[in-house]
Amino acid sequence: MNTLSKISSGDGALTISQLADRTGVSAPTLRAWESRHGFPAPRRQPGRHRRYDAATVADVRRVLALREEGLTLEAAISQVVHDASPVPDATVFSGVRRKHPDLPVHTLTKDTLLALTRAMEDECCARALRPVLYAGFQRAEFLDRSRDRWEDLARTAAAAVAFAEPAEDVDRAARKPGSRLVVVDLPADAPLCREWSLVCASREHPASLAAWEIPGQTGVRDADRLYEAVWSLDARVTHDAAAIAHALLVDLAPGGATDVPRPEEHPPGAGPPDLARASSVFARTLARVDARRR
Repeated sequence: MNTLSKISSGDGALTISQLADRTGVSAPTLRAWESRHGFPAPRRQPGRHRRYDAATVADVRRVLALREEGLTLEAAISQVVHDASPVPDATVFSGVRRKHPDLPVHTLTKDTLLALTRAMEDECCARALRPVLYAGFQRAEFLDRSRDRWEDLARTAAAAVAFAEPAEDVDRAARKPGSRLVVVDLPADAPLCREWSLVCASREHPASLAAWEIPGQTGVRDADRLYEAVWSLDARVTHDAAAIAHALLVDLAPGGATDVPRPEEHPPGAGPPDLARASSVFARTLARVDARRR
């Protein structure tokens, strides 16, 4: 492996050498594909250096698989590009998994998940300068338990958005005068009703978490319910999570999006070089703690 390909690009993206290493397609071949077919399409940095999203790895591997099935290169690329055409993501979890397939997935109890999101909220708001916050609470009863906390978080944030399915035949708590918290009502059949999520979009301290509740847990105590979760402190991952959450906001409550900054207004910065290793150690620690509590 080329030693240079091990060096991080600093923004969570891949160099062409890293893409070549992960797919087995040489850098000259990738450049030829791009020249002839417009695939894989890189982002260009100052100096015209190519950078690729992590999801491009899966796209290139899919082209190779289709070639083995007998498709021509042109047909294989056309199919992958068509399949990857922009389709609104139904949840933050599904969108982040699609864009960042290398992120590990952890199974956690809701009790542990709640502790993790609370810690991320505290750290983000202590260190970030007016972040944009998005959170998925599943149901209104869970949002109402954290209403005072989120009203306070919204007070010093650039914007705060909460997604929740409203309770039937129950009046939602009245919005406090001057509240900056945007509450988005979810349809009962919305996939977001299964998602617990938190996105703290900021250049100073980005953080994101998304988890979906595993079905078939009737009768399980609320704190013990299991979720599959992904989280990251990577600026690029969090920026993508914010873009997905904002698109859901625009789709479900266009009027509520008026005063919420678009993700393009807070582009990702570069994280510290040891971020991936620190995140990995933390993830392993949390998984062990959660396993002992079950």
